[in-house]
Amino acid sequence: MDTQNLEVFLTAARTGSLSGAARRLKLTPMAATRRLAALEEELGVRLLNRTSRSLSLTPEGEAFQQFAVEIVDTQEAAREMLSPSGSGAKGLLRMTAPITLGRKKIMPVISELLNEHPNLHIDLHLSDGITDIVAEGIDLAIRIAPLKDSGLIARKIADNPKHIYAAPSYLERHGTPAAVDDLAAHECLTFPNFTHWQFIVDGKEKAVRVNSRFSSSSVDGFLSACVSGLGLAQLSAWDVEEELRNGRLVPVPIAGALPRDLAIWAVFPSRRQVLPKLRVFLDKFRQSLIPGPRALAR
Repeated sequence: MDTQNLEVFLTAARTGSLSGAARRLKLTPMAATRRLAALEEELGVRLLNRTSRSLSLTPEGEAFQQFAVEIVDTQEAAREMLSPSGSGAKGLLRMTAPITLGRKKIMPVISELLNEHPNLHIDLHLSDGITDIVAEGIDLAIRIAPLKDSGLIARKIADNPKHIYAAPSYLERHGTPAAVDDLAAHECLTFPNFTHWQFIVDGKEKAVRVNSRFSSSSVDGFLSACVSGLGLAQLSAWDVEEELRNGRLVPVPIAGALPRDLAIWAVFPSRRQVLPKLRVFLDKFRQSLIPGPRALAR
């Protein structure tokens, strides 16, 4: 089975467009159409419903999609194993990650990897939402959130301790909270529809109700609001490295209470092997986080 034909099928299924798949794979639309037709003829089934305006998987296409992914990945892994040592990671790595983590921590890693591995290509989608990585054909998702039960594989990358931070101008106007009960008198910046902050007090989780006149769906949003003096924010150490260095934010320790940690996880579809392109990214990303999560508020 020709894996280039499989790539056309998988890319068309992900993009919802055969012409889009052709552009992405650097093929002519005619060549992409012929490759898909050859695959369907070989299998004896129609994999994609095609009209002039839309493209969708047939039931047979849905059933075959994961097999196609595994065939392509197995061939890529075999090529990597047999290639001369030092030839580096190859192929396209499709990733998704939270916006702030991607901008501050992942992009520097990607820059290094692309310089070190000339045959590696990376497609990074930044979003603070949860992407369906199977439906979107994503190889790797980096997440900072409680993980729901699913058929996905999750591996912990690093601890991710959080702390409360504020701008000096905010503390000058409103004072500094010393205990969790003091937070009721402060502006606390949150995600939309979040009414509580989670703490560990005496070894147990405690939800503390907070007041917020500003919320944002992005960490970047309430990081900017925090720097502007609009309130207190719970943030990871790597979120605020630059802001701490230049004095725009300061840590606000709460006696006897620590914000609940949300670890950094690597999540990928259920596959039989972790490809070299995944391994080189995860190894370098893990190393890049060693100073960040360990750099506790000083």
